[in-house]
Amino acid sequence: MDNVSFVRVLTLSGFNETSNYRMTLFSFTLLYYCLILFCNICLITIIILDENLHEPMYVLLCSLFINGLYGTTGFYPKFLLDLLSSSAEISYEGCLLQAFIMYSFACCDLSILAVMAYDRYLAICRPLHYRSLMSKRRLAQLVCFSWLTPFCIFSISIILTSTVKLCGSRIQKIFCVNWLIYKLACSDSNTVWNNIVSYVTIIVYVLHGVFIVWTYMHLVKKSVRSKDDRVKFMQTCVPHLISLSTFLVIIVFDLMYSRFGSTDLPQGLQNFIATEFLIIPPLMNPLIYGFKLTKIRNRILYIIHSGRK
Repeated sequence: MDNVSFVRVLTLSGFNETSNYRMTLFSFTLLYYCLILFCNICLITIIILDENLHEPMYVLLCSLFINGLYGTTGFYPKFLLDLLSSSAEISYEGCLLQAFIMYSFACCDLSILAVMAYDRYLAICRPLHYRSLMSKRRLAQLVCFSWLTPFCIFSISIILTSTVKLCGSRIQKIFCVNWLIYKLACSDSNTVWNNIVSYVTIIVYVLHGVFIVWTYMHLVKKSVRSKDDRVKFMQTCVPHLISLSTFLVIIVFDLMYSRFGSTDLPQGLQNFIATEFLIIPPLMNPLIYGFKLTKIRNRILYIIHSGRK
């Protein structure tokens, strides 16, 4: 039993300063979560039911929206329950599950955005070979890659974390993350393999970023040469760039603040910084793509007009 945790319940201490406005925060959070569910489910349904949208770009968008639902469902229901509870506690197993969802959601987002960048590269830079290179089989492989890569990496990471003996029970956030669980580990715990997995994860997703930069260098180079390519770039790549830039800025800022940020900031601001990746992208993505992409926007307008008749 030396390598098994004796701590079975963890306390989320990020809720300590929310007692004066918990019901207000609960109401706004519930409304916002419902809005996230509505926007993402609507676009997922539209893409699935409309055969004209059964193209690689829209299938990847559907995958992005599903991931948004996956990540937010791992956070918002528990967060809402904690706001109604006198003490924010979570079981050790539940904490590991939530940590897995948070990390896999964020990395799955980056994997999907990398695959979308590859799809746009083929569509604009190699249009004559697009259909053969982006076949249904290749698309299915890329979608599986974008989901299975983070799932496999973080399954290993969470399994390794579950073998660490904990000597503390207070997590300084409003949700569980792997590195904070590690901070609770006893001094005699062996974390070598966990560190190796962490470095492998960093390398894998830095390579994702390098690949995205490479594709956009070619996309920009190709687009400046042709007016048609420039129009296609503005219509389909700009929403992707906005989603990608927003996501990367939020994640990098959160990581930098987690490691080097001041703990003197108000707890509410710290909580907002920690949850930005669960607040902004899940709602921004369906709104941007819903308004910007012509086929989706026309389909939404058609449904609205049909409903008024």
